[in-house]
Amino acid sequence: MTETKKDESKKGYEPPPGSVTDHTQTFGGRQLAFKAHAEWLVLHKKDEPLAEMFHVAYLAKRAEVTSRPLTFVFNGGPGAASAYLHMGALGPHRVCFDANGTVPKPPVKIAANQESWLPFTDLVFIDPIGTGFSRMIKPATPEAKAGEGGKEGSTKTDEKEFFKLNRDLESLGEFISRFLSKHRRWESPIFIAGESYGGFRTACMAKRLQEQFGVGLNGVIIISPALEFVPLNPSDYDLQAWTDVFPTMAAAAMVHGRSRRFKRGTPLPKVTAAAEAFAQERLARLLARGDDLPARERAAILQEMSEFIGIPADYLEASEGRIAHWTFAKKLLKDERKICGLYDASITAIDPFPNREWEFGPDPTLSGLDRVFAGGINTQLRKTLKLETERDYHLLSHEVNKNWQDDRQQHFFHRHIGATDELRYGMALNPHMKVFLTHGAFDLVTPYYASTRLVKQMRLLPDQRRNLTIRTYAGGHMFYSWDASRQAFRDDIAAFYHSAL
Repeated sequence: MTETKKDESKKGYEPPPGSVTDHTQTFGGRQLAFKAHAEWLVLHKKDEPLAEMFHVAYLAKRAEVTSRPLTFVFNGGPGAASAYLHMGALGPHRVCFDANGTVPKPPVKIAANQESWLPFTDLVFIDPIGTGFSRMIKPATPEAKAGEGGKEGSTKTDEKEFFKLNRDLESLGEFISRFLSKHRRWESPIFIAGESYGGFRTACMAKRLQEQFGVGLNGVIIISPALEFVPLNPSDYDLQAWTDVFPTMAAAAMVHGRSRRFKRGTPLPKVTAAAEAFAQERLARLLARGDDLPARERAAILQEMSEFIGIPADYLEASEGRIAHWTFAKKLLKDERKICGLYDASITAIDPFPNREWEFGPDPTLSGLDRVFAGGINTQLRKTLKLETERDYHLLSHEVNKNWQDDRQQHFFHRHIGATDELRYGMALNPHMKVFLTHGAFDLVTPYYASTRLVKQMRLLPDQRRNLTIRTYAGGHMFYSWDASRQAFRDDIAAFYHSAL
């Protein structure tokens, strides 16, 4: 009797009506028929409906559907919906950028995506609670349960329950498990992909999905991640944050013609290889030795640093070789009254506050993207997929971001936010699991060299290391907005899936 009541409780709440539509699209000269599900899946707490998690699933119409890979996708923030990967790189349609990733003039333009992953995997784009159309469920009042006119619905009242590191991961695990059961896909090869904080999530889920939810993983795709959070908050007392971002600064200086070490147009790998060597061997020595370093050697290192990144040596002397990424973005092209994008330092915008040292203005690679992706995802959902809803689509929720908490209840002296250990654990737990780790070379916020360094420090055995692929593409945080990089990324990922099956 108890189990019956629990089952009835789970079935007693119905989420808003979604949409299921049929599509046929040509990719690389081949037609693919697929269904698109734009729906809500209900999450539970103690067998009571708690939240509605919105998702879009593109599922191929194939007889042997269980043998086809299935990939769960989420973005980051925290507070970002999945629209960025959905409409920027992976889905059947994408928003259009200029060839080098700059934002075109309005209105938004949408095109069939020939670099979609749909030809080789089904795709499920997940919006965490508080993002996209995902919301908490308002509990039914006693009057509603008694049939006296009350009504169950959705509200934001208690959404902060999900604005926590662990709770967020639990909700994603519950969603994936329920989706596999609902669509009978437990036999499918499973992949997960995440970008930015979503890359942090993905690395954590490499352990959690397999150990807590029993979901075996064939592959993990980690895009522009922050795997460890300490380097994101640089101080005078650490080295990593400053050395990790240096190769990105050198690449940006070369692109803008401000490097005195490399001419504009120098192949990117040549620039980054030299900058990595300098960061490891020279800059790290300067930072570690501090005022113990002989003055002549100190001056020589700072001069070399200036030649790489185009910032005057006297400024570097005053800052003792430490230049924050936002300072670099403000100063590099100050004489042209331009600022570099934090998320793609190759892209610039007019500096509206050139006389204000600490006021940055709009970031051309974040603020400028909102109108493109908001227009793109709303068109895809409401027009192409025929979803009817009055809800606003929360593309990037500052409410989620500002309320995010670490709920792991660590002792004060043991606080550490990172996902590299979870990734190592997941790789040890499942030696067949493949990992694809990728960045854009011009991303100042989550610099590629941080992940390169961490992989070197993971103590992987040779067989494990062969299961981990690292790629760096021209572009920034969303390098796939560059046409050539999106195409190369798609080709590399297709080969990765083939190797992981």
